[in-house]
Amino acid sequence: MAAIPLCVDLDGTLTHSDLLIESFLALVKRNPLYLLYCFAWLMRGKGYLKAQIAARVAIDVSLLPYNARLIDFLKKERLSGRDLYLCTAGDQRFAQQIAAHFGFFKGVMASNESRNLSGANKAMALTAEFGVQGFDYCGNARADVPVWKQARTAIVVGGKSIQAAAQKANQTTVIFESKRSFFRLAIKEMRVYQWVKNLLIFVPLLASHRFTNVDALMAGGIAFFSFCFCASSVYLLNDMLDLDVDRRHSRKCKRPFASGELPLAAGIGMMFILLMASASLAIFLPWSFQLVLACYVAMTLAYSFRLKGVMLVDVFMLAALYTTRIVAGGAAVNVVLSDWLIMFSVMIFLSLAMVKRYTELDKMQREGKDSAAGRGYLTGDMSIVRSFGTAAGYVAVLVLALYMNSAAVTVLYRHPHRLWILFCLLLYWISRVWMVAFRGQMHDDPIVYAIKNRSSLMIIMLCVATVLFAI
Repeated sequence: MAAIPLCVDLDGTLTHSDLLIESFLALVKRNPLYLLYCFAWLMRGKGYLKAQIAARVAIDVSLLPYNARLIDFLKKERLSGRDLYLCTAGDQRFAQQIAAHFGFFKGVMASNESRNLSGANKAMALTAEFGVQGFDYCGNARADVPVWKQARTAIVVGGKSIQAAAQKANQTTVIFESKRSFFRLAIKEMRVYQWVKNLLIFVPLLASHRFTNVDALMAGGIAFFSFCFCASSVYLLNDMLDLDVDRRHSRKCKRPFASGELPLAAGIGMMFILLMASASLAIFLPWSFQLVLACYVAMTLAYSFRLKGVMLVDVFMLAALYTTRIVAGGAAVNVVLSDWLIMFSVMIFLSLAMVKRYTELDKMQREGKDSAAGRGYLTGDMSIVRSFGTAAGYVAVLVLALYMNSAAVTVLYRHPHRLWILFCLLLYWISRVWMVAFRGQMHDDPIVYAIKNRSSLMIIMLCVATVLFAI
């Protein structure tokens, strides 16, 4: 056994991720215009494309999601005296960095500008180096079948379909079974629990007292699911662009993309499917809703690619994105929104966005770090962020108080004085949210906290009941 070298694939085998897609996403995140360059590079061959991307992107190989079981196996093989070779279709720059990171590979065979070492090309290269059946090969994909045919032993990392393909190509197989619940991982990555945020679409129905109108409710329902699909597609893109940052985070490193459980290729496909589903539903709604939805997509792309790392602009953008949901709800049911509602929405969600950033900085400080990765803030900014956030929350309460003293209230509400209950509830809620954040007990996302915390959820339900009571 020790005399037979063991050749190991990289993407999907040694690591759960795909370095070509990772590096491509990192490149496009730096500048979306590189997407045009990629098409031109691809015309000169896949190997040339990989080389050009690798020359412009740095990936921290120590953070990649590696296959722990396979690595343990490789270490034992190396201790037995066996030579290990990293043989990958990935670019040679990344392959050499990963080989140096582990230190147990004797050599590296990888793609370069003139050669894409995949499939038949890899089989030819390995047989030329070691001879037919002069090596064992560990892989994970159908592209590895030509290599397994030439190898003495096929070592398979994957599910039943790829196991069957490997056994057909090579009777001698060793299996590292990989079990993944694609549906469960997809739902988790889509963040379906975040769809509750899109209930803001129904705020204009409640504010205009049209919640008993069946046609308006149907339009609101269509708008709700259109926004849900659109938001999930953005979550997918955002997580794929933030792989490096998420892997440095204690909780976000467990997300399906960051951990490598969900393939990035599947994520790209899901993203486009969700966008198409969102657009298909939007067709049934007024053009004004379609315009708001398009603006939401543009704003989220700007946030994902650039603005999330710009101090203060990021929280203003988050407040705008939440308010856009309310604007979309008004457009879907043809309700003209009041300036009071828009002003209140911007201020309350600006406060919650500040809570989100304050919580991140508080956690960084507790971990002994000076700044939040991928953000434009330092832990020393905590006090001013807290001041901005509490001020925005109390301004939102003030806007509500001024609205309750305006002439519009007497027209819309039969018992406007009952809205003072809403004032008291909101004042208490926003104060409580900041107290919880100050104590370091806030969830990373205050909206998630609002729907999961029993006291907070009860206050929100009482707020809705108060509005109905006043009507």
